[in-house]
Amino acid sequence: MSASSPSVPTVGVKIDPLMKARLQRLAKARHRTPHWVMREAIEQYVTREEKREALNQDVLLAWKEYEETGLHVTGDEAIAWLETWGDQEEKEAPACHV
Repeated sequence: MSASSPSVPTVGVKIDPLMKARLQRLAKARHRTPHWVMREAIEQYVTREEKREALNQDVLLAWKEYEETGLHVTGDEAIAWLETWGDQEEKEAPACHV
């Protein structure tokens, strides 16, 4: 589906003149339209923020699980394991404990 398709709604965004000039300069430098740059910026922002929100939810679930079970590894255990990454003697991940 093309961006100019009638089924794709138009959304207006108010930006100050300085931002508009910056956008136009960047679009020209990238050989793109300001519209393309704005769509790309919105896509990247939304994707990044969705990932950030998913990570936040994972952290909250992990904390809840820790509060319920008490299972964990210490910082020293995690560091000792991570320091072996890439070595021929790479260690297994440490087991969680109370």
